Amino acid sequence: MLRLSQRGQAMPPSPFRKLTPYAEAAKKAGKRVYHLNIGQPDLETAPELLAAVRGVDFNALTYSYAAGTDSYRRQLVGYYERAGIPAAFEDILVTTAGSEAILFALLTCLNPGDELIVPEPFYGAYTAFAIAAGVTIVTVTAHVETGYALPPLADFERVVTPRTRAVLLCNPSNPTGYVYQPAELTALLDFCKRHDLYFLSDEAYREFCYDGAEATSALSLPGSEEHVIVLDTISKRYNVCGARIGALVTRNPAVWRAAFHFAQMRISPPGLGMLLGEAAAALPPTYFDTTRAEYHARRDFTVRRLQALPGVVCRVPGGAFYVMPQLPIDDAETFCQWLLEDFSHEGATLMLSPARGFYKTLGLGRQQVRLAYVLNLTDLDAALTCLEHALQVYPGRQPALVAANDSLIAAATA
Repeated sequence: MLRLSQRGQAMPPSPFRKLTPYAEAAKKAGKRVYHLNIGQPDLETAPELLAAVRGVDFNALTYSYAAGTDSYRRQLVGYYERAGIPAAFEDILVTTAGSEAILFALLTCLNPGDELIVPEPFYGAYTAFAIAAGVTIVTVTAHVETGYALPPLADFERVVTPRTRAVLLCNPSNPTGYVYQPAELTALLDFCKRHDLYFLSDEAYREFCYDGAEATSALSLPGSEEHVIVLDTISKRYNVCGARIGALVTRNPAVWRAAFHFAQMRISPPGLGMLLGEAAAALPPTYFDTTRAEYHARRDFTVRRLQALPGVVCRVPGGAFYVMPQLPIDDAETFCQWLLEDFSHEGATLMLSPARGFYKTLGLGRQQVRLAYVLNLTDLDAALTCLEHALQVYPGRQPALVAANDSLIAAATA
């Protein structure tokens, strides 16, 4: 009898795409669906980036060096220098999007059966990468009441075992938008040093911080050379999600060499994507001013609307373009499917990501959703109006259980 592999059976559906069949059915039924479920902004890609690809002149699109083209890697050195990140040419490995950087880091730094500490809620795809690498995710839980700040270091200490090999953090956070403070990152690096762990730092959203906040790269911390591996991507930074270009950046030569060997096996990163990436890395820092201001306005509008809804608990995120509110509903999975199957307001509805896929601890996230404020203010207004009316008529409306995390964690760890 043919059987799927254990990892094939364990691989979960995407927490942000699992309801897509219901969204497509809603569209076929004539509804307009506002997509707040996934981080695909509606902003245009900079013309300079598209021109770099359109204007290329070659007879064949050939393989590149496995670490990426020299020209792109040298452009990245300049970009990281402007961002205050000490990364030399030989520290940079170009990857097929941030996804491959994450996977290469897990394959390089952890053995099958090893443990990876991740604060939850976390980017839902980490689960899939961990399964592919045979790695076990061990969580420490952040809370909506604190705006999803880094859990106390004592929580990390409690879950360390002889199998622990690394900590993984996304800063600014997807899905919560929390921006980790330098003191938090320094404390976490010290923790990694004490226990001889790698510090994997996913920095896909570093340009998008608000209210004067700045994202600190873990690689810029004193003493980070041996422990820190930065996982990066241009997808959200320049609104080129389809380019599939990322980077693994480390000042640890042994880690770089091992990751490079994995890169050799997939031959090379996308050639046209690197041409686009070169043009992106050449843009001045002022390029981000307009984009940041637009997301800032969208964040303020989204949070203001959510906080005005009865029973909704929403903290102000400091970065990225996500917010993770707690809703007065019985179950976010049921609610998000109901939005697409049974609800409409003036011919429209919205698609959200149930938060359960961003937690490992069973029962957490049951009343939470991740909402991506990636649409223009007019569409955001219409989408949040749909949500307002939906919460008024949803059959499973309940009081928001703001302190639910504490009781669920106690039950899970008893």
